Amino acid sequence: MHSFTEENYLKVIYHLSQLNTNPVQTNAIAEKINTRAASVTDMLRKLSEKELIDYKKYQGVSLTEEGKAIAISIVRKHRLWEVFLVEKLDFRWDEVHEIAEELEHINSAPLVERLDSFLGFPKRDPHGDPIPDKDGVFEPSQYIQLYQLTEGSKGIIIGVSEHSPSFLKHLEKLELTIGIELELIEVTEFDGSAELLVNKKRLSVSREVARHILVNCKETV
Repeated sequence: MHSFTEENYLKVIYHLSQLNTNPVQTNAIAEKINTRAASVTDMLRKLSEKELIDYKKYQGVSLTEEGKAIAISIVRKHRLWEVFLVEKLDFRWDEVHEIAEELEHINSAPLVERLDSFLGFPKRDPHGDPIPDKDGVFEPSQYIQLYQLTEGSKGIIIGVSEHSPSFLKHLEKLELTIGIELELIEVTEFDGSAELLVNKKRLSVSREVARHILVNCKETV
């Protein structure tokens, strides 16, 4: 058994480790969870003593196999609960993250497997993120960021890399949600904003928004 705080640290380290192959730095963890670097260092020592991470001061941190397995298990529970909240309880995709943050710490393997079966073994959560199976295996996916499309290319939105409620509400307002097909008409040289054609309507999004929208590159033409 591990505390909620320990599990949260493992999950944060896992997510940060997916961004590049280098060891995760203490300051990056502190920024992600909005706490002091000194507090992070104390927790990293505890996790290292439990052999859940490999940690050397000033050199960064990486997960051990056991630590990674725990982190992926938490990710699996989080994303399954998000599916449940959206599909079965009619929550919006911008409402579920914080609730799933609480539910992901329920430590019951039978419950998780029954939840997975009840939902029909979903492969992705409401934000398009892949859900690992019971063995911790993620279904591979190919995507590019919207702004990487070439002008005149089409794509289908399969996910987002920003999960804040304000961002998701913004996309909802623009009707840029999972499964929507779009065409990149033009990118403005001055500020990188993108002109799109969506459901026969033209709309413009900033480069920052386009950077966080993921499209299926197999669908681009």
